[in-house]
Amino acid sequence: MATEEGVVEIATRVQRGELTAEAAARRSLSRIAESDGKLNAFLYVAGPEALEQARAIDDKRRRGERLGPMAGVCVAIKDAICTRGIASTAGSRMLAGYSPPYDATVIERLRAADAIVVGKTNMDEFAMGSSNENSAYGAVRNPWDLERTPGGSSGGSAAAVAARLAPCALGSDTGGSIRQPASFTGTVGIKPTYGRVSRYGLIAFASSLDQIGPLANDVRGAARVLSVIAGPDPRDSTSLAVPAADFETDCDRDVAGLRIGVPEEYFGEGIDSEVERSVRAAIEALREAGCSIRPVRLAHTRFAVATYYVVTSAEASSNLARFDGVRYGLRHAKNELHAMYGATRDAGFGAEVKRRILLGTFVLSAGYYDAYYAKAQEVRALIRRDFEEAFREVDVICSPTSPTPAFRLGEKTSEPLKMYLSDIYTLPASLAGIPAMSVPCASTRSGLPVGLQIVARPLDEGTMLAVAATCERRLPSRHLPPADSGLPLGQPDGRSPAPPEAGRDDEDA
Repeated sequence: MATEEGVVEIATRVQRGELTAEAAARRSLSRIAESDGKLNAFLYVAGPEALEQARAIDDKRRRGERLGPMAGVCVAIKDAICTRGIASTAGSRMLAGYSPPYDATVIERLRAADAIVVGKTNMDEFAMGSSNENSAYGAVRNPWDLERTPGGSSGGSAAAVAARLAPCALGSDTGGSIRQPASFTGTVGIKPTYGRVSRYGLIAFASSLDQIGPLANDVRGAARVLSVIAGPDPRDSTSLAVPAADFETDCDRDVAGLRIGVPEEYFGEGIDSEVERSVRAAIEALREAGCSIRPVRLAHTRFAVATYYVVTSAEASSNLARFDGVRYGLRHAKNELHAMYGATRDAGFGAEVKRRILLGTFVLSAGYYDAYYAKAQEVRALIRRDFEEAFREVDVICSPTSPTPAFRLGEKTSEPLKMYLSDIYTLPASLAGIPAMSVPCASTRSGLPVGLQIVARPLDEGTMLAVAATCERRLPSRHLPPADSGLPLGQPDGRSPAPPEAGRDDEDA
């Protein structure tokens, strides 16, 4: 359900001259100043930079120039995405103080569309985590319950949108890192088809799965952001030669006649009863909208967690080899080269990143490559085939995004396997490289959001968004954290006090 704070509403008002971009930026900066001390969603708040961007947009409108589709919309950026001259640490001590000399492609496209980069959001270190507790700069808290996780690894982006600190954000999704936080925070999150959005300027975790995507407080807003950032990019060899589409128009499509697949493998042991009840009710709402509901089999889902952690750990081991203290980032000076490598990587990487580097190095080592990595790639192909066969019978697949609502901070940190299993429903679509998203569908009795996952054929984000928009219109889900969350969410008309002029570097916060 759209609100006056949505992406589309803000852009429309700025384009019409009913709202200045500077006023929109000040409102977002004010809310960050009011609330982020409790959330820890931002690692850097780009106060001066955001106001400078906003004034340039207002000057452009005064000159009579046409404004872009993101005019005056503040966007929070996950800290794994490079922003020129603004710190990009990937949530790690290894990159403390690093400011890239260039913008990622998605940032270039947002700026060209007259969006305002309002800051960089907290995340699990190098995107390795499901709770945002692996950040070197402290955990993020869920706006719905400050004792719970917002999910990970894009937890800072999700929390910022849920608390209305920004109307939208960018995250990255390797195995569910946009969708699971969206589910935990009652926001909309999209993982596009692999190759739909350029990865140029994304600090890599697992290159064959990483995808940048939007989080927003409504489906139409997420669709508009996706339209802006999607499209081919010659600087990314994995980018698909498919032009960007106007995904926003898909939000108005009639879904009557669509076939909805329901995989029973996603409703088995470990699912919370309230999550199952809420998701099945959402699927029933789609039946009432004219869709037909059909069972589908995704038989190799049970191997997804093991497959994912072998593949991604191997790729992470390779990708993170570049952080050696020689070229950029942290460096611990030692007299001997290998001692410098070891001291730098030991001090710069956190426990979870070290765990995955060790696992990845092991599965790629001589004598184990065929038994682990090669076998995992074979199973990945089987998972992809499951989806191909299912999509011969249905148009989209609906399931829970996560087996549980947001869990408590600290609840799973001592048991990595339990943490890994929280992504069991999001991993298969990532391994298959197909589009998937989470849309709020209900709240539990205790008031925590529940997300419905919608998965579609490759490059069929349009149908996925049509189904999501229908769910949004039909389901009585809540879109703002409760009043007793302790967060000052602004006045009913959306006004907030004026923000401070300066930015904030969270290493000093």
